Amino acid sequence: MKNENEILTLGVNLYASHPGLAADLTAGRTRALVAAGVGLISLIIGVLALARSSRPTGASSGRTLGIVALILGLIGMVLSVVHLGTSVGGFGSGSGRAGAIVGLVLGLIGVNLGGLALARSRRSRAAE
Repeated sequence: MKNENEILTLGVNLYASHPGLAADLTAGRTRALVAAGVGLISLIIGVLALARSSRPTGASSGRTLGIVALILGLIGMVLSVVHLGTSVGGFGSGSGRAGAIVGLVLGLIGVNLGGLALARSRRSRAAE
């Protein structure tokens, strides 16, 4: 019985002595997570828009999805840049800088995919 109590006590002491574990969700990490989420959604919609860009106009045309991907990507990039500009801590401090950089990259990819889908949908419209 003593051995089990020692292991439990060791686990509790380890958690108490390291309060900045990655499991903690700070305000900075939350803002970076929102920016990365918006960037990821723009990337997914950009891929869908690119796949549907040669379809004729309709409710799920690539043009509409391309515009949505562009807007969401720009929003994600703005959120990331604002967070990077206002955060004071470095990497590993819980400020969310790494997440904001990931959100910036995802938003940039989403903008590029949305723009590509728009260009392809315009080209397929001109051919008709």
